[in-house]
Amino acid sequence: MKKVILIFGVLSLLVFIRPALGLSFSSATNTTATTSVSTQEHDSERSFVSEAIGGIKQFYQYTGFANAAGGNIIMIIIGIVFIYLGIKFDYEPLLLIPIGAGVIIGNIPFVAGNQTGIYETGSVLNYLYFGVVKGIYPPLIFLGIGAMTDFSSLIANPKLMLLGGAAQIGVFATFLGALYLGFNLPEAGAIGIIGGADGPTAIFLSSKLANGINILADGTTVKNLIGPIAIAAYSYMALVPVIQPPIMKLLTSKKERLIRMKPPRAVSQKEKMIFPVVALLLTTFISPSALPLLGMLFFGNLLKESGRTERLADTARTKLIDIVTILLGVTVGASTQADIFITSDSLLIFGLGAVSFVIATMGGLLFAKFMNLFLKGDEKINPLIGAAGVSAVPDSARVVHAEGLKADPQNYLLMHAMAPNVAGVIGSAIAAGIILSFFG
Repeated sequence: MKKVILIFGVLSLLVFIRPALGLSFSSATNTTATTSVSTQEHDSERSFVSEAIGGIKQFYQYTGFANAAGGNIIMIIIGIVFIYLGIKFDYEPLLLIPIGAGVIIGNIPFVAGNQTGIYETGSVLNYLYFGVVKGIYPPLIFLGIGAMTDFSSLIANPKLMLLGGAAQIGVFATFLGALYLGFNLPEAGAIGIIGGADGPTAIFLSSKLANGINILADGTTVKNLIGPIAIAAYSYMALVPVIQPPIMKLLTSKKERLIRMKPPRAVSQKEKMIFPVVALLLTTFISPSALPLLGMLFFGNLLKESGRTERLADTARTKLIDIVTILLGVTVGASTQADIFITSDSLLIFGLGAVSFVIATMGGLLFAKFMNLFLKGDEKINPLIGAAGVSAVPDSARVVHAEGLKADPQNYLLMHAMAPNVAGVIGSAIAAGIILSFFG
């Protein structure tokens, strides 16, 4: 009996204290509470999934996959082709590989406003591109070219300088073609220099005339054509082994290709030292606007030939020119951002560049044939070397040499071809200075 009373007392106590402990729930209340907790947990899970999906979507919006356009893909493929040509066929690899890499870098899709693109103020690429826009890199390239160039062949046979001048007909033919296609005078002048087949000169002139900044007399702003002009110039420089041989064979006979030129005379060291000073004065007095290019070209050559500044000459023709070539190639390539580069103007510029290069090659070849009308015996020149008048140094001279060997395995034209080749460098710089004087 005592046990029953004890059990009953305990149960009664539990009944009275359960409300105080929060344990007084009916079965219906328990069911509702359980359902509420389950709903909250389910809503929490749904919220977490939604946030995760939202985060993934936001991440995707910042990737290149979301921002890629057809133009970006096209330009990336072009960049890969440039790299392939440089590696597989050895077409100007020091130029095409940096430019190809730059084309890829410049066309990786990005979110505007994050200081990523080459045209966005404050971005790293924009700072590097400053050297192109302001024409800083080309004179430094010319310094290195001067320090590695031997002008002996030109000094020994000065009349070959005329071939370098004759090849510049491509510059003025392209200028007229650009005017016909609707470009204004400064833009046409910048496009015309592609005919000289000289990348640094093309960049220098386009940075002055077709930079997207200058305002014309009628209030219009010139177009920014630096990228298309530079890519066209360097592309045709790299394609010299493809473009020039068919033109050489078309315009010269077998007999003309067999002409052997007498060896150039020996040039003294004193002549080599005097030449850069005299050439600097003559060329810059003729075309003062070309002073940044010609001044650095002949200064570099003076470092080489003086015999007292070998360390400086070595730096100019190795480390310095290598660094500048890297920066120039990558930034010029990156400037081909699809939304700016892929335009009808770019296609016209590439078309004009091809025509101008053909005309320049033809001009040198035909003028060499014309000179032979007044030369006799061993004074005659092999017309093939006229093709080296374009300033694609030294590839054009190498192509001439290779074509000469095909006609006669014992006919060595390289030294002879270097004379019009380096004259073409000087001629294109003078032409650029003349154009800049008129339209700058």
